[in-house]
Amino acid sequence: MIRIVLCGFLLIASSITTAFGQAARSPFSAFGIGEYYGNATAHSQGMAGVGISNPQYLYLNNLNPALLVFNGQNGITTFQAGILGERRTVRDETNKETSKAGNLNYMILAFPIKSGKWVTSIGMMPYTAMRYRFAYNEPIPGTTDSVSFQETGTGGINQVAWSNGIALHRYVSVGAKASYLYSTIENNFSNTVNLSQTQLFIPQINQRFYYRGFAFTGALSIHIDSLFNNNYRLNFGAVYDLKTGLNTDYQQTLTRLDPTGLTNGTDTLVTATGTTTIPSILSAGLSFGKGLQWVFAVDARMTDYRKFGFFENQQSATTKGYRVAAGFELTPNPNSLSSYLKVITYRTGVSFEEYPYLINGNALRDFGTNFGLSLPVARGCSVDLAGRWGKRGNIETNTIEETYFKIYFGVTFNDRWFIKRRFD
Repeated sequence: MIRIVLCGFLLIASSITTAFGQAARSPFSAFGIGEYYGNATAHSQGMAGVGISNPQYLYLNNLNPALLVFNGQNGITTFQAGILGERRTVRDETNKETSKAGNLNYMILAFPIKSGKWVTSIGMMPYTAMRYRFAYNEPIPGTTDSVSFQETGTGGINQVAWSNGIALHRYVSVGAKASYLYSTIENNFSNTVNLSQTQLFIPQINQRFYYRGFAFTGALSIHIDSLFNNNYRLNFGAVYDLKTGLNTDYQQTLTRLDPTGLTNGTDTLVTATGTTTIPSILSAGLSFGKGLQWVFAVDARMTDYRKFGFFENQQSATTKGYRVAAGFELTPNPNSLSSYLKVITYRTGVSFEEYPYLINGNALRDFGTNFGLSLPVARGCSVDLAGRWGKRGNIETNTIEETYFKIYFGVTFNDRWFIKRRFD
């Protein structure tokens, strides 16, 4: 059964990444280094991305490294992988555009260094994504002619992360994560003069940013699991992402296109190096639950984007950004042998986020609702599903709004790896 699920996941992942292989278009991804993906896996997405405080035994907590100590019990190794599909619709008072996309979302492997005391994980996932397209016309003063402008952005930043969770006490654990961030973002700007005669060439400006650098995270978890006759657990978690500077290589080129779109020459205008500063992020969460049966959790996150420096330390935000979310998870009877519906894990959650930049002079806000399921397929293994519907922006206050639907598909495998067998 495990092999069937793994093969099916790889088949779906390859088909989605072949068909799409990038994020759906969004005008809000044009700011800074793009739109942040976040670190939540499919099971956390079912709870609106909540997971700073609530530990998991069968699923990796990729939001708080300190909670990794709850995995790896009895020498168990955990592997998780997931893909994301999304559909976005952007509209203003007169126009509407819809785009679809999909991508490999994460691959994470965790195994114990010392069972119950120290668990480490290695993972790969996107960090940010940029994909937008603007097209508009401007009249030429004193004439009946106009200029057609087109602006596009593609790319994003990827991350490879090494995380560790260490138990200091029965009730206290700490964690640390080191991430290597890298990849390229490109912006293209072109314009065409709409004249009665043929335009000799069409200028196109290309801006290419290549980012690379390390980011570090510290984490804490406090968990009391002996409340009310030892049946309930209270958890507190905190994660602090340190401010980091990414080395940035910048190149700007001018390309001349003939009226048919063929390249008629390219000149390099600027080459430079600098630093892009990513601000620190503070996240905290509180959860309360009953064993493996249910848990309710609340998370909050704050980012001081006033300390964000976009290449050559040009600040692009003047306010802080924050996010709050609440989620609930229920497994009716984790040990049931008579009903499959009782061993399914059901999840739901809601979130609210305010971004650190203004659109039309007003704050940009995002509200979303989530739902999810984990379907057991074998001992310690599951298929994880989640969906999110949300709306970002408002036509009345921001002149533009985006509605979106995202679906997350993941698989979780728990098995004994790296164990030398004594008997065959």
